[in-house]
Amino acid sequence: MSTQRLILATRNAHKVTELKAILAEAGLDLDLVGADAYPEIPDVKETGVTFAENALLKAHALAQATALPAVADDSGLCVDVLGGAPGIFSARWAGRHGDDDANLNLLLAQLSDIEDAHRAAHFECAAALALPDGTERVVNGRLRGTLRHTPAGGNGFGYDPILQPDGETRTCAELHPDEKNAISHRGQAFRALAPLVRTLLTAD
Repeated sequence: MSTQRLILATRNAHKVTELKAILAEAGLDLDLVGADAYPEIPDVKETGVTFAENALLKAHALAQATALPAVADDSGLCVDVLGGAPGIFSARWAGRHGDDDANLNLLLAQLSDIEDAHRAAHFECAAALALPDGTERVVNGRLRGTLRHTPAGGNGFGYDPILQPDGETRTCAELHPDEKNAISHRGQAFRALAPLVRTLLTAD
């Protein structure tokens, strides 16, 4: 019997490697590929108003287009004093999608007068599994911490240089990738998704 193929809605090879490792840890033997395996399928517009909605939009679109089970995630930084913003707008907070430096600098400017006691924030990730028949599951992961006043660290991306996880003295960007993956919001969400993948994809 051929190995079940599972598509992850990303063109980021690092995410594919991360999920492969998590599925392997869970004892799942799946042929996991990224969206770049299907270049003819256009990227999905993230029109949802929550991380879960956006993750489901991407997972369902891939599942319908390929007739294969699909996984997608959506994540961002939620700052308590900003009422949960940037949230789903994290990647385009400064106006242009994916400009990490501009997003980071704008957020730091907005929080410049906020004292440490009120700089609590968390990374949030929703991971969704969708099957071609419309079956869906969503799980969440969260990494709480405090926002630094200045960036530190050269690892990671996005807001990693300013979020210091609770119980840590380093920012996410100062952690070794393996350390970060062990506690990250995405790692938590993907690990929570693994047993659902097992149930839905490997049932007799």
